[in-house]
Amino acid sequence: MGGGISGALVAWQLAVHGIDCVVVDARSIGLGSTCASTALLQYEIDTPLTELQHKVGLNQAVRSYHLCRQAILELGDIAKNIGFTDFEYKQSLYYAAYKKDTSFIKEEFAMRKKHGFKVSLLEGSAIENNFGFSAPAAILSKDGAHTNAYLFAHHLLQASKKKGVQVYDRTNITGIQHQQKKVLLTTETGHTLTAKRLVYATGYEAVNYISKPIVKLSSTFATITEHLETVGPYWNKDVLIWNTADPYLYMRTTKDNRILVGGRDEDFYNPARRDKLVVPKAKQLTADFQKLFPGIPFKSEFNWAGTFGATKDGLPFIGKYKPLPNSFFALGFGGNGITFSQVAANIICDGILGKTNSDATIFSFDRV
Repeated sequence: MGGGISGALVAWQLAVHGIDCVVVDARSIGLGSTCASTALLQYEIDTPLTELQHKVGLNQAVRSYHLCRQAILELGDIAKNIGFTDFEYKQSLYYAAYKKDTSFIKEEFAMRKKHGFKVSLLEGSAIENNFGFSAPAAILSKDGAHTNAYLFAHHLLQASKKKGVQVYDRTNITGIQHQQKKVLLTTETGHTLTAKRLVYATGYEAVNYISKPIVKLSSTFATITEHLETVGPYWNKDVLIWNTADPYLYMRTTKDNRILVGGRDEDFYNPARRDKLVVPKAKQLTADFQKLFPGIPFKSEFNWAGTFGATKDGLPFIGKYKPLPNSFFALGFGGNGITFSQVAANIICDGILGKTNSDATIFSFDRV
């Protein structure tokens, strides 16, 4: 249930393993959070590794980072497999927004380096010489990527249909009965779907089905330029860029010669109030970019907002939810929704096949 990028990735994984699967979505495919995604693919989650180790333990913290890195590579393989070309590997630059963050950057770099991540530490003039803006320190990570989440979801589902997956969008589920050996879903038009297992891939809307508080919803904003007359790179190798500010600023380029900037998050969930801020937030994001790169023209063409969920430890919720028999959840909250969705696809597929997945406990509901 859910035909965005999360549901599409799970459906593809099930199809590859020969598991009969039907996808239903209340909206048109990809018109939920997926179409609002800025689709930076990074193994770094919203909680730095130096902090995450104190929340979930060192081994699980490091493993979750490695799983996200592995997911990026798997997503690239999937894109190639289905002939989807709007996927590109990129390096990622994480820079100190303030001088006081320098020691944190160095500690984070040292920890990532120690645990096998391909990273370099840049300071002072090295950042300006290589990337054209000033920052006291930065971590350059080799493994990252970007994509188009909306198109990726559509390509995945089209490829899955060729393997027998059935897809029904604009199909609103109004009733769900979890029984001992099956799940019954009733549509708005009175039809009934019977399944052995139900995968919830409905993003933050899944909180309607979960009794315990697992996520805090906030608002985020983005703006993107018109097509630029010059062809990139617009900075060194068009690396993904983000910083240590709270909320953090991030930016990337696109294949059709645009620059996308996001951030300026607000700590509330109210769609009407959020949408009123789209234009002023876009102006702030434009100013943020031009402060960093005054020589690059930035004329916004599209501005938008989205809702995202943040968990206490920054990790998603994936797997079985005991109060609902025969259920699995794929909830890739935070800034790593797409990579966590790929992790979820692996864990859920193993669960349906009856296989033990040693990583499932990291993201289970039992931790809250």
